[in-house]
Parts: sequence; structure tokens; C-alpha cells
Amino acid sequence: MFLLRRWHDIMFRGVFIAITSYGVVGGIGRLLSLAALWVNVGAATEVFDGLLALMAVALIAAMLKMLPQLLVLPTRITLQKAYTQLEEEIRQRRAAEAMVQRFQEIEANEAQVRQAQKMEAIGQLTGGVAHDFNNILTVITGTIEILAEAVKDKPQLAGIAGMISAAAERGADLTRHLLAFSRRQPLQPRATDVNALVVDAALLLRPTLGEQIEIESMLGHDSAPALIDPSQLSTAILNLALNARDAMPDGGKLILETKNVTLDEHYARLNRDAKPGNYVMIAVSDTGEGIPASLLDKVFEPFFTTKDVGKGSGLGLSMVYGFVKQSNGHVKIYSEEGHGTTVKLYLPRATAAPERPAVEPGRPTVARGDETVLIVEDDALVRDYVVAQVRRLGYRTLSASNAAEGLALIDSAERIDLLFTDVIIPGGMNGRQLAIEAEKRRRGLKVLYTSGYTENAIVHHGRLDADVLLLAKPYVSADLARMIRTALEA
Repeated sequence: MFLLRRWHDIMFRGVFIAITSYGVVGGIGRLLSLAALWVNVGAATEVFDGLLALMAVALIAAMLKMLPQLLVLPTRITLQKAYTQLEEEIRQRRAAEAMVQRFQEIEANEAQVRQAQKMEAIGQLTGGVAHDFNNILTVITGTIEILAEAVKDKPQLAGIAGMISAAAERGADLTRHLLAFSRRQPLQPRATDVNALVVDAALLLRPTLGEQIEIESMLGHDSAPALIDPSQLSTAILNLALNARDAMPDGGKLILETKNVTLDEHYARLNRDAKPGNYVMIAVSDTGEGIPASLLDKVFEPFFTTKDVGKGSGLGLSMVYGFVKQSNGHVKIYSEEGHGTTVKLYLPRATAAPERPAVEPGRPTVARGDETVLIVEDDALVRDYVVAQVRRLGYRTLSASNAAEGLALIDSAERIDLLFTDVIIPGGMNGRQLAIEAEKRRRGLKVLYTSGYTENAIVHHGRLDADVLLLAKPYVSADLARMIRTALEA
């Protein structure tokens, strides 16, 4: 039965057959010997004994022939040792694979840290450049406005003034993008209905993108409100859409998607700049040319672009990156050459219901007054310009170049109704600290801040402090007049 059932698995089948046959013949011979006690079996017993002797000789010969092969067969102990050795090799291999994986994870983490440090260093550099550039632009923007008013009856000079003004506006736009990337722009986040914002953005994009690009919206019906600055988010979506348009010169599809997502610990380990939690995701996808994998780590760097010379500043994605990071969110880009690109913005969820945008009451274009304004500005060029502009509005002015001079005027007998101070000033304290000290010495003193580069003095966790009025540089005289009146009447 064993031979029949395991025929294909048995080694030395001939020997097994011989042993089995020998056992069968021997068993029959013994049965005949027992039967001879009662019946006459004749010579059958001798025949079986002779056959058994011949089979024994044949069996011995077969086993002697098989002996060399039997001697090399492993024993159970040998097999156990081999199995133990194999287990040890498997364990060592798994340990080596785990070590390699740890090294790969460490290398990936180090690469992410280096990238984050590089982005932070670039952010500090660009923020500092934007600060100085905004001071220059404040003077250029304001003085060209005065010049344009003076030469409005001279078409040729008015045209030149218009070109200078347009160039200054382009410079201001560049600095805004730089400040967004460096996370130094003042944000005013509020609970925002992202679905409504995306719908409004899609309506604005249709004439901009052209008929050859189809816009499709995939909005989550249960999308939660996001805690973000809606105007900055609209700008971010616009920048992403314009990049998508440039990647689809022959037309294609732009997809805007929203939904609630949860980033877990595993995702956060793979993406060091992401924090686990609940987010509202906005994805902007295109069916364009895609981005090579070797360039994906560089796309958020300022002034990096894959577009032809003159077709892009390289600040669109860097602005998006800085805005999302400053909003305590996370941004991820996926792309494959020839198959398009998807940029996903993970924005923090708001706990409150969406807020309606406040409607500001109408004001005259240029508001005037006769109060006294103390102007604290360390840049002499900017200070002289601001003093001249404030005087043109009818106000009496005092000026200081640092905090110490400002406090000396605060302690004087001069009437002061408003402190108009830059956030970053020399003299041992910043503009915020100066304002706090000034308010202690003059109860009820109004304060208006200005800056081209917001520091933590008035911005915390990416948000403008609730009690702060800020006039961002560069600005025009109408904005200056409006904010001064707003501060005086607050």
C-alpha cells in the first residue's frame, strides 16, 4: 500500500520492491509451515524456502550496490543542523535587509532635512531682500504718483510716468511672492468655505485659461471649512491654474477637487513637514506635459522654472508653498512626464462655521485730517517721503529714526495723536515694543504699523495679531490716507 500510494516519491524503488517481495514470500512460507501441522502440504515449504534464499541473495546484492548512495544520505540530525543553519542565515539576511531599510530611511530623512534647511535659508534671504526692496518701492510708488498727477496734462510725460508706475507694480508683485515664499506675509485667516471659493475661482479662470482648456470641478459635498486667508488661497489657486495652462499649450483639462482628508502618523513619517491631523484638501490637476522626476524637489524654490526664458518668473509655486506652510498646512506635488501634474494643498480645518467676508464702509479716496502723527522710520529716504505725504494730507508731523528718538518725543510736551512706526527699527526695541511702551506713557495713543517684512512682533503663527493695524509696503497715498484715518478713529 505504501509503494502504491507514494510510488513517485520513493528513492531506490528496486530495493523497496525486493524487500516487500521478500517479506511476502517469507510470510507465505511461514503460513505453509503452520498449515503442515494439520494438512500435508508436500514440498511447497521447501520450494518457498529455496525461493526465499535466492531472494535473500538478490536483496543482499542490491543493498550492497546501493550502499554508497545510502552512506551519503543525510540523517535526521544532519538535517536538523542544516535547518538550524538555514534559519540563522535567514535571520541574518532579514537583519541585513532591515539595516539597509533603516539606512535608506535615514538617508531619505536627511535629504528632507537638507531640503527643508535649504528652503528655510532661501526664505530668510528672500525675506530680507523683499524688506529692503519694499522700502525702495514705497518711495518709487509714492513719488511717481505725485509726478503723474503733476504731468497729467502732458501726454508724453504722463505716459513715461505710467510706465514707471507699471514697473513699480511689477516689482511690488515680485516682493509679495517672495514674502509669501519666505512666510513673512501677514495673514488674516478665517473659517472659509473652500467649495464656494473654488467655484468663484473657476468662474474667474474660464476667460483666463481660454476655450481650449476644460475646467472640471469635483467638490466634496461634506468639505469642512478651512482656517485660511481666503484672498491668499484664491491667489494660490490662480497661480496653480496658470502653471497648468502653460503645461497644456495644445489644450487639455484642469480639474479642481476638494475633500476632507486625514493625514496619519505613517504619512507624517514619510513627509517630515506634514503633521498628523484632519485637513481640507484642494487638488489642482492638469493633463499637461508633466515634470521630470529629477526636478520635482526643486519646483518650490523661488525663481526655478521649467518654462522658456521670459515666460515665467518662477515664483508661482514658491508663493503657494510659503502660503500653505505659513497657514500650518502641507503641500504635495505629483507629476509624471506626459501624463500631467497634481498639486495637493492640505489646509487646516476650521472648528467654526464659515465667515462671510466683511464689507468695508465706503470712504473717500483721500481722507484728510489735522492731527499730529509721529513717524518712526529708520530708512531716511522712506522717512522723508512719508513725512512729505502725511503733511500733504493736512496732518502735523514729527519724525524719528529709531526707538530711542521716538520715546524721547513721546516723553516731550508735543501733542501726538498717532504713532506711525515701522515694525523693524533700531534702538534696542522693535516697533511693537515701542508702541507698547508709548501707550504706557500716553494713554489712548493710537498706533499704525507699517512694514515690508513682517516679523513675529505683530504676526504669530502666521496670523496678524487681532489688535494690530498694518499698512504693508509699498503703498500709495490713498492707502496711507485711509489707514491713518482708520487708526485715528479706531
